[in-house]
Amino acid sequence: MTQAFLKCGRFRLPVQQGRRPLVMGILNVTPDSFSDGGRHNSLEFALSHAEQMIADGVDIIDIGGESTRPGIAPLSLEQELERVMPVIYALRDCGKPLSLDTYKPAVMREALLAEVDMINDINGFRADGAIDAVKDSEAGLCVMHMQGEPQTMQQEPQYGDVVAEVEGFLRRQVGLMSSAGVARERICIDPGFGFGKTVAHNLALLKNTRRLIRELGLPLLAGMSRKSMVGAVTGKPLDKRMAGSIGAALAAAQQGAMIIRVHDVAETVDALNMWQAGREENQ
Repeated sequence: MTQAFLKCGRFRLPVQQGRRPLVMGILNVTPDSFSDGGRHNSLEFALSHAEQMIADGVDIIDIGGESTRPGIAPLSLEQELERVMPVIYALRDCGKPLSLDTYKPAVMREALLAEVDMINDINGFRADGAIDAVKDSEAGLCVMHMQGEPQTMQQEPQYGDVVAEVEGFLRRQVGLMSSAGVARERICIDPGFGFGKTVAHNLALLKNTRRLIRELGLPLLAGMSRKSMVGAVTGKPLDKRMAGSIGAALAAAQQGAMIIRVHDVAETVDALNMWQAGREENQ
């Protein structure tokens, strides 16, 4: 059984099964994001976008300063800090939990000093010093699975059993974090859709989301918004994947995911509210 709340810095977020999933809105502050082309790559535009997401009903704001699209070169520590820290400071009192999408322990430490509420690590806290950087904080921690690294992850990814291997990785990392003293109520998991997976791998993980939740006993975050798996299923280019992304969000919610990471906040909130209302009518 998964926990009822996720301890997330200054917030306790409800994640018990039966509730409408929380919506995490993506705030990219990078000129080379795969989906929004850097439209929010200035402090003014980033804050304006964050304000719109809050008005649209967002539950968590996920700030990212480094693109992780396939084939991208890594960003320097200094560049990432220059991008994300002004946004974190400016939004610290916005009334919503702030998540930082980073895999660098030094960036994690700086963000935690600025009272960021959650660290969302695509590398699953595998980097040297990553667990040490976060273990003594109160921040929520999202442990994601990625095969390989962004530069090479989509070059013929292979698994014997993708669901079992992702589950095993997440179990190991959560175990390491627990051994370091991190409370389970601070942890959620992410199977890493699109990170070192083919379309078939992604769909297998989506269909087995409930199994991952049941076996690991932790809330699960699903991030499929506008990704290539949506394009493969719908046949739509990047700028026409909103409907497919909402469909993916609803499929993940039906499988028990309690946090849905999206670009299109207003539309996803509406869809999930309608989905939840329909579920309640049939209970």
